Amino acid sequence: MVEMEKDRPQWGNPLQFVLACISYAVGLGNVWRFPYLCQKYGGGGFLVPYLIMLIVEGMPLLYLELAVGQRMRQGSIGAWNTISPYLRGVGIASVIVSFFLSMYYNVINSWSFWYLFHSFQDPLPWSSCPLNSNLTSHDEECERASSTEYFWYRKTLNISPSIQENGVIQWEQALCLILAWLVVYLCILKGTESTGKVVYITALLPYCVLIIYLIRGLTLHGAANGLAYMFTPKVEQLANPQTWINAATQIFFSLGLGFGSLIAFASYNEQSNNCQKHAIIVSLINSFTSIFASIVTFAIYGFKATFNYESCVNKVILLLTNTFDLEDGFLTSGNLEEMKAHLASTYPKEYSEVFLQIKNCSLESELDTAVQGTGLSFIVYTEAIKNMEVPQLWSVLYFVMLLMLGIGSMLGNTTAILTPLTDSKFISSRLPKEAISGLICVINCVIGLVFTLESGNYWFEIFNNYSATFSLLLIVLVETIAVCYIYGLRRFENDLQVMTGCKLNWYWKIMWAFVSPLLIISLFIFYLMDYILTGNLKYQAWDATQGQLVPKDYPGYALAVISFLVVSSLMFIPLVALGTFIMNRRKRGNTSTMV
Repeated sequence: MVEMEKDRPQWGNPLQFVLACISYAVGLGNVWRFPYLCQKYGGGGFLVPYLIMLIVEGMPLLYLELAVGQRMRQGSIGAWNTISPYLRGVGIASVIVSFFLSMYYNVINSWSFWYLFHSFQDPLPWSSCPLNSNLTSHDEECERASSTEYFWYRKTLNISPSIQENGVIQWEQALCLILAWLVVYLCILKGTESTGKVVYITALLPYCVLIIYLIRGLTLHGAANGLAYMFTPKVEQLANPQTWINAATQIFFSLGLGFGSLIAFASYNEQSNNCQKHAIIVSLINSFTSIFASIVTFAIYGFKATFNYESCVNKVILLLTNTFDLEDGFLTSGNLEEMKAHLASTYPKEYSEVFLQIKNCSLESELDTAVQGTGLSFIVYTEAIKNMEVPQLWSVLYFVMLLMLGIGSMLGNTTAILTPLTDSKFISSRLPKEAISGLICVINCVIGLVFTLESGNYWFEIFNNYSATFSLLLIVLVETIAVCYIYGLRRFENDLQVMTGCKLNWYWKIMWAFVSPLLIISLFIFYLMDYILTGNLKYQAWDATQGQLVPKDYPGYALAVISFLVVSSLMFIPLVALGTFIMNRRKRGNTSTMV
């Protein structure tokens, strides 16, 4: 049994640990990816595979990482080194992936700060298109897109036409990024002592905002349309393999498995802590939050879709009324389609002249428009907010919530890097924890300035899509194999019983030894085949002349960066194992020579 470190910091109470895990796991993905998956894969029907994957994948793997951290009382590198020196590379890989994530993830917080500061303006700066330089009409790029897209792509990102055109650093965004890192530094400055207090805010405040938004959302015109769309199950999607794959992927990544953050958090627990109970609580709250956030999102999404649909209908009615000199009120949304057919047959020449201006208005198509990621948070939500009463209030609340979610996740990401470094006697004996924390933040902030270039959003998407997917799947697969077949499942079971006094039941053992590893292997094969079948990797570039995103091929150096992101972390797993093997062989050789 690993002896308990007497001087190791601990959480003030078990609630702080649970809140830290919730604050880390419940992040932006719960708000901007889960609703998208519900929308795309069957509405309420998506909950069936999602909850099944929670039981067979999410809970078991979360419990495994918490148990390893609490048992070994060290960060990811030390924990896996204790299990076997050959596995130290798994911990190093986790730290590198967390480092990559921290580099770009805090950029989202900088965007939230940017929008928050602009939320106090009246009117909101994204509520309408600005005038052109001649002050004669609205800006052409904005008119081709929308006011919210223009504010995002031009005013916020000032995005370049392609990844090859780097442009210059946007200093407003750079200052917001520095502010975001300063906030993170103040939160992790004293380790668990400061983090344990901050998580009360980062974990609980988002729920307060979501409840306020739910009450407001349910009173919005058209909210029922969005909720009906969400809760109407499309049963046929259950036969789609993509539905199950995306459910498993969402569970895996939303819990933050493989980064080393959960191991680091659990290492500050008392040995007798019931980590099994906490694993169940955290995973259930994480999934409940995803569903709760989806209800809020679809209520607001229904309002936006209904507003756009009715605006479209009113424009068509106005166009036809003026063209055919009809009485006001003669055309309504109820008789519009019938009257369009009548006018087309009665006045074919006049109707053909305005035909191209008549839009095909459809509430269903508005609801079918699936958006995720930054597009949902900074375009779709802001589009809905600008049409609410007192939009400044709802904008401030929304971006405060995004900040709390983002900062909470950053606490976990930085702890995953900080804990193994402070566990190292070589580093901790030379630098105080405050200096180590400061160095981590400064290095990440300096590198993160790349994402404030005019091409920064393209690099952000590269890091977001490729820095963790393959790596985390393999890291967690090696973790489960290491515990079950290298350290030994029976041995680990005995350790848990000594620690917590609870015997490990058959469910956890079957999941760890067989079901979860097979699921991870299946996910890995799917992603590998998906990348192979996709062919040339593409990205979405902003075309100002069209006011929309267009697909482009990545240049060679961008593909090289993608390869580096995937390989740089994973290569330590075999290299460290090989190095340890060679060192052990040399030691045996030296011992036999001395004999």
